[in-house]
Amino acid sequence: MKKVLVGMSGGVDSTVTSVLLQKEGYEVEGVYMKLHNLAHYHEKNIAKAQKVADYLGVKLHILDIQDAFKENVYDYFVQSYIDGLTPNPCVMCNRIIKFGKMVEFANSLGIEHIATGHYIRLEDGKIKKAKDESKDQSYFLAEIKKEVLPRLIFPLGEWIKDDVKKYASNIEVLKEFATQAESSEICFVPNSYVDILKEHTNIDLQGKVVNTEGEEVGHHKGYMHYTIGKRRGFFVNGAHDPHYVVDIDSKTNTIVVGTQEKLEKNELKIAKINLFEESQDFDCEVKVRYRTKGVKANVKIVGNTGIVYLKEPVYGVAKGQFAVFYNGDTLLGGAEIVDV
Repeated sequence: MKKVLVGMSGGVDSTVTSVLLQKEGYEVEGVYMKLHNLAHYHEKNIAKAQKVADYLGVKLHILDIQDAFKENVYDYFVQSYIDGLTPNPCVMCNRIIKFGKMVEFANSLGIEHIATGHYIRLEDGKIKKAKDESKDQSYFLAEIKKEVLPRLIFPLGEWIKDDVKKYASNIEVLKEFATQAESSEICFVPNSYVDILKEHTNIDLQGKVVNTEGEEVGHHKGYMHYTIGKRRGFFVNGAHDPHYVVDIDSKTNTIVVGTQEKLEKNELKIAKINLFEESQDFDCEVKVRYRTKGVKANVKIVGNTGIVYLKEPVYGVAKGQFAVFYNGDTLLGGAEIVDV
């Protein structure tokens, strides 16, 4: 019988994933990963994951990887904002934790396959967008190591979220999973990223607002309060048109603002390039944020860096985010945006 290690979070998606795999004939073992130090959060979710494990009659492991998560995801998140960047902790978590540390743990147990409740399809060893495009999470896997792809299973790739909830609601012991609230996108940010930053640094440092010509035009309450594209929370003298944050200079505590057309970008510089098939020059569709639509582009790579030439302009591109490449619904890989 084939063994599979399932990441069990206590949510409906990982719960249904576990049930489906057992029905398919897999020998399931579960793992709950303790990623951060919110004790009440873990207590509640471990109890849920244990309920699923008991229902299925499978073993649930508790994997404490708080140190690795803090170093590679949490600290990266905080430091990125301090550096004036806009991070994507979920991309980093998937690379280093969920499909890194979890794979290492599977190795220690002698388990070949790894499964999660991500909405992603796998075909012929390639990651593809989920059937439920509103829940598709392929963007967040753009940086995972290609070596792990053959070992992954994503049972929910062909499912619609509402059907997953209905499926859980038809199993008496698992009904509660169908109606519980969705978890937040970033597990350690209950409300606003600013609340996290306040715990580590002084974010309320009044500074200058300048226009794209470098002329001082107003003031702001501290550069970490702002991300690219934000249009409120700062003061611009005598502005008639809406102004948006177009750049952030963390070293001088300055934000650069301009009208909407100043947000328009036609080229992106990239680094930390991760492609599932090697290529130096290729056409694709690129997404510059999770919730944006793909734009046709050409990507040219030299060494460890590259340039994305966009066929049509995009708005609100932030350094620190990830450019993710697709060919139709196939994920090609991704890279960090380092300049615009």
